[in-house]
Amino acid sequence: MEFIKAKTILTKVGYGHSWYGIDYNMNLYRGCMYGCIYCDSRSKCYHIDNFDVVRGKENALFILEQELQKKSKGVIGIGSMSDTYNPLESKYEQTRGALKLIAKYGFGVSIDTKSDLILRDIDLLKEICSKNNVIIKITITTPNDELSSMIEPNVCVSSKRFQAIKVLADSGIFVGIMLNPVLPFITDKEEDIKKIVELASQMGAKFIHTYMGMTLRDNQRDYYFDKLDKYFMGLREKYIHYYGNRYECSVVDYKRLYKVFTSECEKYGILYHMDDIIRAYKKAYTVNEQITLF
Repeated sequence: MEFIKAKTILTKVGYGHSWYGIDYNMNLYRGCMYGCIYCDSRSKCYHIDNFDVVRGKENALFILEQELQKKSKGVIGIGSMSDTYNPLESKYEQTRGALKLIAKYGFGVSIDTKSDLILRDIDLLKEICSKNNVIIKITITTPNDELSSMIEPNVCVSSKRFQAIKVLADSGIFVGIMLNPVLPFITDKEEDIKKIVELASQMGAKFIHTYMGMTLRDNQRDYYFDKLDKYFMGLREKYIHYYGNRYECSVVDYKRLYKVFTSECEKYGILYHMDDIIRAYKKAYTVNEQITLF
């Protein structure tokens, strides 16, 4: 793996009551090997050349430790741009090393991933959880393994991700699903949305968050349209007809489908509002802390 120079690892964001309430953002890798046909991180604005090639950050753990010693404690978001559990993580263990430091210095963590490799680090997640807040967000876009293999070709299929959720939940980790993106005319079937919510409940997921659509811009759109031509003939024209050059592309039947989604979540007692999700996972730590104090 090629390593690139980095001056900093942590970026202060302070989202408060938006986007899972994280205080810092961290990406230990640049680029991604998963080949997901819809990935927004391919967009030009992120300035990642050869996106399919994963690069590590030189001296990442050394830099991270220096920064953790100086920062006020908060929740560190990991994996927003590049999945931190890419296949090379098995060898290089950048993420595991970072979690050890996060545990050491008492920070919380918010992880986005599609990989069941996260199960390797349950020991560290439980340690972090004993000191601060932990939330794990597993991306699942379809309950269909065959379809997930097509649109997310180089990562474990949806059924393995559901199993990872169960293991994490059974270990006492606050875990849920990012149902993002929802691909118009591909993953927006009502029965599939219902199935995801039902499986989430069975596996112990605490939440599901979705914006019920996808984004499309510049070279991300070009890549996506090329894949549509390969796997879903005729859909490119349908997208152009419905969305033109729009960036935010909500599913066509948004209002009805979102109501179906929220009704199913309420039926199974699954959180779906961002504010509720943030309160729930941060409250869990606060309660544990108070019990420890008394």
